[in-house]
Amino acid sequence: MKKRRSKYFIITLLIILILLVLGTFIKLPYYVTKPGLAQELEPIIDVENGYEVEGKFMLTTIRMGQANIFSYGWAKLNKYYEIYPINQIRKDNESDEEYNNRQLYYMEDSQESAITVAYKYANKPVSTKNHGIYVMQVVKGMPAADDLKPGDRVFQVDGIEIKDQNEFIEYVGNKKENEKITLTFEREGKEQSVTIPIVPFPDIPDKIGIGITLITDKEVISDPKVTIDTEKIGGPSAGLMFTIEIYNQLIKEDLTHGLNIAGTGTINSDGIVGPIGGISQKIVAADNSNVDIFFAPNENGKPNSDYEQALETAKDIKSDMKIIPVDTFEEAIKYLESLSDKK
Repeated sequence: MKKRRSKYFIITLLIILILLVLGTFIKLPYYVTKPGLAQELEPIIDVENGYEVEGKFMLTTIRMGQANIFSYGWAKLNKYYEIYPINQIRKDNESDEEYNNRQLYYMEDSQESAITVAYKYANKPVSTKNHGIYVMQVVKGMPAADDLKPGDRVFQVDGIEIKDQNEFIEYVGNKKENEKITLTFEREGKEQSVTIPIVPFPDIPDKIGIGITLITDKEVISDPKVTIDTEKIGGPSAGLMFTIEIYNQLIKEDLTHGLNIAGTGTINSDGIVGPIGGISQKIVAADNSNVDIFFAPNENGKPNSDYEQALETAKDIKSDMKIIPVDTFEEAIKYLESLSDKK
């Protein structure tokens, strides 16, 4: 009898272990997002000979991963967890590598805009130089798929220097079907060359090309020099806070006033603040990090804006944070400058 019980126990244990393994490693066609962190910006942004501050400017993040059975179920039980079908996160036929590469590009682009806006506002020298194109995505079934991969930097075509995506598109557009071009590119610090034929796209037979999605590789040149180390953080949503942190290091006045100040929002080269995803989760992340003030995209006052959602979430979690609506970088700076008058 004891042997039979022991046998049943072992079988039951094995079944449980198998279910745990399946539940952990089998991926569902969904992504789960949840509140992340409010991360101080000064340790990752350094303006050469920049000014020190008493408080903190912080970016806010969300955590995201493809769902398994357990994370999907847990998300269903938590109010500020979100579940998205995979096609709402990744583009059609986009691999994990291509998705991550796209997010890192968005982060890099937001940094470039942030530097440009902050330096111009501080009346400091800043300019942009192009260094060719980045491969963002390769089209399956097209010639480039055999030789190029996301993250490759193409800087020559047929020995001719290519500075931006428009030059590349124009050059390829003047070629004929089945002509070949030789690309010189950089991958992981090593220079390589490959010859690729130009063919029609499978779904668009009237259009020819090699099958890549591309963007311009830009370098922002500033004086004093600024370095930003965001490691593996991706996406464009930290643009506003990057800009504020850089500007604050460029000027003598400390705009933090000793407070913890966070926020979110994209930034373009004109200083316009754009909406982002996951605003409620970022409010939770900021509140967990004892943030005093949070900047939220106002979207020019449209209904259900990021700002309105942020207010609603802050009220729901009983946060003492002050939520400030902004449409531009300048509005955020004017608000911060006014804080000294309120003390």
